[in-house]
Amino acid sequence: MLPVRLQTVVFVCRLLTAERARRGTRTGTRKLDCFTQAVLILRWFLDDTRLRQLATDNTIGKSTAYAYLHEGIEVIAAQAPSLAGALLAAKMAGHPHVIIDGTLIETDRCQTPGPTPGVDLWWSGKHDNHGGNVQVLTAPDGWPLWTSDVRPGREHDTTCLRAHTELLPSIQAWVSEDLATLGDLGYEGEADTITVPIKKPQGGKLTEDQKAHNRDHSRKRGPGERGNSLLKMTFKALRNVSVNPWDIGDITRAALVLLHIEYGRTT
Repeated sequence: MLPVRLQTVVFVCRLLTAERARRGTRTGTRKLDCFTQAVLILRWFLDDTRLRQLATDNTIGKSTAYAYLHEGIEVIAAQAPSLAGALLAAKMAGHPHVIIDGTLIETDRCQTPGPTPGVDLWWSGKHDNHGGNVQVLTAPDGWPLWTSDVRPGREHDTTCLRAHTELLPSIQAWVSEDLATLGDLGYEGEADTITVPIKKPQGGKLTEDQKAHNRDHSRKRGPGERGNSLLKMTFKALRNVSVNPWDIGDITRAALVLLHIEYGRTT
């Protein structure tokens, strides 16, 4: 039993059917039909079922199970909204602000040399774990609207923001007198674009107005944490990715698409 609606399984099945037609796959040459493959893919996303178990349950080889899974990730992720599309939809929905927050998707793939000797590329000192940093854009109530490509876990949120070449210019174009983008102090390097809390000066104190600003900011930005939690709680595969960490971006985008389809909501 899968904890999703039949419509979600059918959605994935239709994408797989279209992909096989695009590739010119002949009828009867695949071990699994599209519906069964869709179930395999959703079992991995929802329950983080190991590929060995999926292969055994479907009487296929482990390498075939990997191929089926990655085909599904690719076709589902391709349906994810673009950043420009997500921001336009947020504007049309009347959202006064959007929230940006980075989340670490943990991974057990490590031992990739980073730019600093002795430090792994995917090691996050903040989280004391290996993982990939994904930027998540949410609506005011925390509903996830868009997710970015993955960056190595060692990178700070501001570094990741700048590394995604379309992200900062798109946010700058979004921000106006009536529209804002909220973020935590991890984005203080781009405080001219992203509204962040006022940092307490070293050895000093915040004024009452500054404290009031921070309280109001925290009240509005707080629900943004829900977007990251919703993705990870719904899809156990996002709690620890065991495949190539550079695939984390596509995996998260695919999870976003499935979430939108399951709840029938994009904004």
